[in-house]
Amino acid sequence: MTSGSHSPNENETRRTLVERDLTLAGWGRDQMVDEYPITDGKILAAGGKPRRGAHLRADYALEYRPGVPIAVVEVKRTSIKADDGIEQAKRYAKKLQVPFAYATNGIEIWEIDLDAGTITKIDSYPAPDELWTRYRRARGLDEGLATDLVLTPFDQTLKNWDNTPKVPRYYQRLAVNKTVEAIGRGQDRVLLVLATGTGKTLVAYQVAKKLSQARWPKGHPPRVLYLADRNILVDQPKDEYFVQGFREAVHKLGRGVLQLGRHIYFALYQSLDQQGKETDGDQTALFERFGKDFFDLIIVDECHRGSAKDNSNWRRILEHFTSAVQIGLTATPISERDADTYEYFGRPIYEYSLKDGIEDGFLAPYRVRRVNINVDVSGWQPEPGQLDSYGNPIPEREYNQPDFERVLAIKERTEVAAQYLTDLLHETGRMSKTIVFCVDSDHAGRMRTALHNLNQDLSRQYGGDYVVRITSRDGDPGLAHLDEFKKVDSDAPVIAVTSRLLSTGVDMPMVRNVVIFRPIGSMTEFKQIVGRGTRLFADKDKFSFDIIDFVYATRKFNDPDFDGPPVRRYEVKVDDDGHPIESVEDDLTGEGSQIAESEAGYEVQEGGSLDLGEGMSDDDLIAALTTRARRYYVDGQEVFILNDILYVMDADSGRPKMIEYRAFAGDQVRKLNLSPMELRGQWARAKTRSDILRALQDSGIDFKVLADQMHDHDADPLDLLLSAAWELPAMTRRERARRVRREHREFLDSFAADAREILELVLDKYVEHGPVELRPKVLTLPPLRDLGSPSELAARFGGGEKLREVLDRLGEHVYDAA
Repeated sequence: MTSGSHSPNENETRRTLVERDLTLAGWGRDQMVDEYPITDGKILAAGGKPRRGAHLRADYALEYRPGVPIAVVEVKRTSIKADDGIEQAKRYAKKLQVPFAYATNGIEIWEIDLDAGTITKIDSYPAPDELWTRYRRARGLDEGLATDLVLTPFDQTLKNWDNTPKVPRYYQRLAVNKTVEAIGRGQDRVLLVLATGTGKTLVAYQVAKKLSQARWPKGHPPRVLYLADRNILVDQPKDEYFVQGFREAVHKLGRGVLQLGRHIYFALYQSLDQQGKETDGDQTALFERFGKDFFDLIIVDECHRGSAKDNSNWRRILEHFTSAVQIGLTATPISERDADTYEYFGRPIYEYSLKDGIEDGFLAPYRVRRVNINVDVSGWQPEPGQLDSYGNPIPEREYNQPDFERVLAIKERTEVAAQYLTDLLHETGRMSKTIVFCVDSDHAGRMRTALHNLNQDLSRQYGGDYVVRITSRDGDPGLAHLDEFKKVDSDAPVIAVTSRLLSTGVDMPMVRNVVIFRPIGSMTEFKQIVGRGTRLFADKDKFSFDIIDFVYATRKFNDPDFDGPPVRRYEVKVDDDGHPIESVEDDLTGEGSQIAESEAGYEVQEGGSLDLGEGMSDDDLIAALTTRARRYYVDGQEVFILNDILYVMDADSGRPKMIEYRAFAGDQVRKLNLSPMELRGQWARAKTRSDILRALQDSGIDFKVLADQMHDHDADPLDLLLSAAWELPAMTRRERARRVRREHREFLDSFAADAREILELVLDKYVEHGPVELRPKVLTLPPLRDLGSPSELAARFGGGEKLREVLDRLGEHVYDAA
């Protein structure tokens, strides 16, 4: 304890006492990582410019080797009891998944051993080797390969777009170390489940680097195969990660050509399944021309796709290299009768969910606008004998949302949706990058045309590229548009209209709007589509995104399967005679898809004429199928938007359940534990009103959005809150000001004319802008600033303190009406 009356603050305690004790225990300065970053703090996007909530930083992480924290230390100042830091220390330790935590005030030390389940007051910190031995015992690590791999430093070669080092986040370090630890123990199938936008590619790269730098049992650097089913899923990680770190060791296989002598290979399933007849006439598939033990490690990106099915041709590739360690990466594992990610790879060794990413501040929060179109709600029926636009008779029945654009296309339905989206972008930002998911290429083409014609000024400005279609039908021009669209610094394209091509595996951090205009039956696909907007990009002020849902697809947010592992599902349907028939969800998420459409009368099995080969995507398959089935086109129909409702994520439910914005706002108001009368009283005073505003904004309330949803832009924000929470009638700001002038004339007349003039102007500003003007800062705004400086105007009331009192009294009169 320091002498005298001075009590060291927390920083002084850390520097003079805690670091001294750690040094005495043998910890080196480079092993004591102070202000150890854990989370960035949840994005709070309401009420103007987004800001972050409290971030998590451990006072110290104790690293046995760089990148291997084995304990955390929480420090309190000497005047605070050391054990007051125990809960905080436990929180950090659990987040980092380390078994030891310490709480100290520089005088006392408390050890929390999460493995043993004990909390003990100790005299000194354990030495690094002692704690490492205990750590290994807790984790079951021996002195073999697993320990060597865990202790291998993380690679620091990669750079961000601004040339800063690409430093792994805490959960990425956990995923990497858990993976290499499992491999070191002999586990040959590993599954990692990481939400879209959380950096699966960086995890894969760091795993490959650790294995390359550590002692590898076979006496050579591991031969790695990175496997996916789309070029973009291969080219982006290859060019942006592995080429930077492995350089000439990287090679992409293709066109049936055998290439040996490299260590890091990238390939499409389609390429490996090709025969070599284009080059040397060998009829053997490319993957079979590699020895079964050629590859040591196979990384299967988006492992829920492609080879997921038991009977897939592409599964044969993985089974051919069965001796290799195989790592499955996905945000959306599947568990179906004939396609079970878990059955093949085992249970995940690490999971990091969308909810985790949003809570930690690494992923963007979102809002949902559900837009109801009249024909989607009520259905559409043709007139007796009605012909479509091409003279085809339309079968007489009721057509509903699942039929639209698959069986029946209503021109005005697409145009109304395009108009709504255009109006929304005019309000929120016309240069906000937006993806529109349509039913197929044909539908996407008509949506592109409608949006193009509604935005002729920007279409002209950007050479026709403000709105583009990106589907497999668009070939190389479409891919060129995609390259520009996903860049963080490109102006155009701004709106990308697609079907399925952009639903997975594409890193597009600047997407601010995800528009869903086709029914989605698959939870896997829904998660992937939502993931297009989850990436943050703070340098360009991208902190959140909106989902615009025309087809009620976002009801899946309320499905228990949404943010957790899927359950095994078996679905059985019966025909009209009651006989069971096989039903396969219309997912089309990879090679070997089997589709059954009773209405259209077609069926495609793996190996049929419409199987997916290299260069043929899901979109092509849909286009081919729809040519086999009649689609009717009609126009001249009455189509309009019935309503749109805004939803936000309900944090209290413990998962991403969506709740209507007005109900959400009411819940947040009631959590203040104030009665309506108490809320009015606190709202009347500038200081307590500011505290309430901050609390509500922290919980996600945006008053402009609330006014939009309640269709009342003239009401005082207090009245919006009272109405949302207790269904109380709202008053306009003009009515409140009028009542002050009528019922509290005596208050206004009690001031001299020059002071009363100011109060009258403040009331006018209140009518125009709301309660934000009932504070001294209003004196700096026109027209009041034209009357004199703030100090000169305050002098009319007897000084600044008197002015604050008068404005608070004015606020009380404004809000005394129920």
